[in-house]
Amino acid sequence: MAKTERSLKKKLTTALKLVLTGLALFLVFRKIDTEQLWQITKTIHWLWLVPAVFTFVLSKLFTAFRLNLYFKNIGLIISEKLNIKLYLIGMFYNLFLPGGIGGDGYKVYLLNKHYQTFVKSLVKASLLDRLGGLVAIVFLLLVLIIPVNLTLPFASQIPWELMVGIAALLVFPAFWLIQKLLFKAFLPSFWKANAWSMAGQLAQLVCAWFILKSLGVTENFLAYQLVFLLSSIVAVLPLTIGGVGARELVFVYAHTYAGIDEAIAVAFSLIFFLITALVSLTGSMISINFDSN
Repeated sequence: MAKTERSLKKKLTTALKLVLTGLALFLVFRKIDTEQLWQITKTIHWLWLVPAVFTFVLSKLFTAFRLNLYFKNIGLIISEKLNIKLYLIGMFYNLFLPGGIGGDGYKVYLLNKHYQTFVKSLVKASLLDRLGGLVAIVFLLLVLIIPVNLTLPFASQIPWELMVGIAALLVFPAFWLIQKLLFKAFLPSFWKANAWSMAGQLAQLVCAWFILKSLGVTENFLAYQLVFLLSSIVAVLPLTIGGVGARELVFVYAHTYAGIDEAIAVAFSLIFFLITALVSLTGSMISINFDSN
């Protein structure tokens, strides 16, 4: 009975995600000029997408290195080769099998089965890995807000740049405190892991720059990248399939405040998703032999 209930719950979750994805895409394409979007796709400079794919892969390698640091903190020693394979398989599960166990859950299952590492420790490592990526995004988002010319819907007696600057300075101290309270076993790798987090997110910003170049964008790069970071935070929420629709909605509704072109922003978001899907698909072709690693 419990197994049947879990299966039903997974199916309902997947169905809900599909509905929300469809609804989000419907709202996006209702608000933008689809003819303009089509014209943009016909003028893409494809060569710029080659370094975009390369830097995206680089960003994933950096974040995989971060996760392996956390594994070492709990006494799990695996090669970087195996770690990268597991990371790619996890990406595939997260994107293409959203109603199942999920990429993180599958990695926890495999590592617990083959190395007898405690599930609780593996879950904590995976959770901290996600949290570390989010912290890097928030920090860069706060840093980029200051130079971008935003049209804010509110007025403040205190210069908002000052508040944003203070918030940026507090991001990593706050994360250190959270880690000390909830993830103490992983503190020895705090600075090195966060360095990999920053490297990974900076590589994704470079990837975003290449995508924008492929779309013929010549100005306002920081505004697009700022909204890209904001959309990355929203895409983390398990509401749609692979963040599709959620990212595009952020770009559509942020254009008023950031001064970006809606159609170009949506084209950018769709290209980024296609690159993510292309790289994630490699996870389906990877086989793992734990005895040789």
